[in-house]
Amino acid sequence: MTGEQSGKVHEVETKYRVGDLRELIRALTFRRVVLSQPMVQDDQAYAPAGWSYGMSKIGVPFARLRTENGRHLFTVKKPIDNEMACLEHECVVVDRAAMHAALITMGWVPTVRIVKQRRTGTWDNAAVCVDVVDGIGAFVEVERIVSAAESGEQVQAELDALILALGVPVQRVTVTYDSLVRDLTDSAL
Repeated sequence: MTGEQSGKVHEVETKYRVGDLRELIRALTFRRVVLSQPMVQDDQAYAPAGWSYGMSKIGVPFARLRTENGRHLFTVKKPIDNEMACLEHECVVVDRAAMHAALITMGWVPTVRIVKQRRTGTWDNAAVCVDVVDGIGAFVEVERIVSAAESGEQVQAELDALILALGVPVQRVTVTYDSLVRDLTDSAL
């Protein structure tokens, strides 16, 4: 999202745990969704000092450093309607380690690392991401960038209908990958 758009739009997504990845990919292919080759995304999530898992994320900004194909992205998301409907600002950074140090200096706290293989495509004016996330499995996300005036929950209902129309076994997930990875870490203790 560019700086010019940042005050006018937000990202709205729905996410699903996938029961059968091959069946999902067949269903998407049938609907003429062309997926990219898999790429590895290495994400470090950050939270503001004083925030901890179990607290609400609504209205709280969260940061992420992502490395993908040697390119580093810094992203801040602020959930508005729910965890999956956020204001988002993103930019390329040259030095991931320096940006990490800057975030720590500003009081951000690293939370979890999320590593996944992602394939992307488009379908019905939505971005589609098919992810295999280390430790937690396969997921599909659909997202749209919409006007900040639009209801994130209404857009999520439309995206949900798209995925359900595929007719493949999926389970809707209403939390972000960092929460899912954190839950896995907590359950292993």
